[in-house]
Formats: sequence, C-alpha cells, structure tokens
Amino acid sequence: MNTWMTNAVFGLIFVLTATGLFFFVVTRGALLVRGLSGAGGESSHVYPIYSNMRLIKLVDFQPIISAILLFQYPRLVSKIVEGLRATDLTNKKVLVTSCAFGNVIPRVVEAALESGAQRILIADIIQNELVHAESKLGHCSGKVQYIEDNATSMKQQEGLVDANVMFFLLHELPHHLKARALSEAGRMLAPGGKLYLAEFHRPELWVLRALSWTYFKVFEPLGLALWDTHDPLNCLNEMGGWTVERTTYFFGNFQVITATKH
Repeated sequence: MNTWMTNAVFGLIFVLTATGLFFFVVTRGALLVRGLSGAGGESSHVYPIYSNMRLIKLVDFQPIISAILLFQYPRLVSKIVEGLRATDLTNKKVLVTSCAFGNVIPRVVEAALESGAQRILIADIIQNELVHAESKLGHCSGKVQYIEDNATSMKQQEGLVDANVMFFLLHELPHHLKARALSEAGRMLAPGGKLYLAEFHRPELWVLRALSWTYFKVFEPLGLALWDTHDPLNCLNEMGGWTVERTTYFFGNFQVITATKH
C-alpha cells in the first residue's frame, strides 16, 4: 500500500475515533459522570450536547444531523410536513414537543402556517434549546410562542392544540418517562388532533440491526427499548383512544407514527 493511502486510512480512523469519542463524552459519558456525582433534577437525563449553547451551535449542522440519521432526515421531516399540509389548521394551534437539531422546526412551522395555524407553540425543558430554535425562526417569530416546559408533565391546558410534533425525543428519555411523554402528548391534543412522532425503529436487515444495537449500547442505551418493550405504536394502542399508523424508512431503521386522537 502506498504511503499516501496508508496515511489516508490512518487519518480516517483517527477522525472517526475522535468523532466517536467526542459524541460519547457529550452524551452517555456525561450522564455516567453526572450519575456518579449524584446530580439530579428533572433535566438530569438531558445530554450536554442539548443544553450547552456552544455544543448546540457546534453540532447543529445539517450535514452532520443528516449523517447521524443515515441521510433519512429529509424523508422523515417531509412525512410530517406532508401531514401538516394536508390538515386544515385554520385558527388552530400546533405544538412542537421538544426542540430538535436540523431544519425540522423551520419546516414544521412553515407547513403549519401554510395550513392556517393561528399559533405554534415550541416547548422544551432547556432554555438554550428554545433560544437556539428562535434563532432559526426570525421570519415568523410573531406566530411562534416559546415555552420552557417538561414533555413528561406539561403545564399547558388539556386539548390546547390540534397537532403535536415529537421528533426523536423518546429514545433519550428514561423508560419510566417514555409512556408519560406519550400520555402528555395526547393530553395536549384536542379530539381529532394528530400526533406526529419520528423515532428509531428495529431494523429489518441483521447487519443494520447489529450496527444499530452497537450504536445504542455505546451512545444511547435507552433507545433500545423502542424495539420491543416501549415500542411507541404499541404503547399508544395500549393506552387506547388512538388510531395509529406507522411508516418505516431505510429497511425499517426509522419510523414516523401518525396517531389521531379519538
């Protein structure tokens, strides 16, 4: 092997290793340290990557976010956007439960406004996430309200909104909070309202399943429960009062659930 090829291979290995170490430190590694120190609170499960403004700005770069989701990000967002555009939201309210990286929030807000929404509420437990989301929505700030609130125990009134978007939140929540977040998502919806939920899903191909299992074990072990015990579609069906449908993407690696409240 030529010297330049050898250097390129070692360079690639170094970059991948450094990237993996960085994401481990600012995700699961930080939670392990936090647990050893005894730090608690309702936001103790939140990674520093989602709470520290410098880290938020460093990581929230569309190509990076798309790569993490195996370049399926646009398809997942488009599924939600299409649902919002197909719904008459005239003089109604839409909720985004928890902020997310990438362009999902601008696209959701634009789609909701195009469908006639009177107001869009963006709720997150971390104030820095709300500040960051607001920086993406300057052109429509008059129609958006930013709320510091907990997805598992919302302070807002029941039946406040007619659409609720939850984008890759459940896999980061402790197991006992996953069902509570879904219950609160439903409580916020008026009858006939729709919940749009994007998440990881158990891959169909064994190779993808093995890679995904390894990823979750190293970085986000709370996400593996979505494959079986805390499958959001099953959880919603067990709660009752929903009509639920699921669309999967990239050999079943990702899912978008559309649930209509009775």
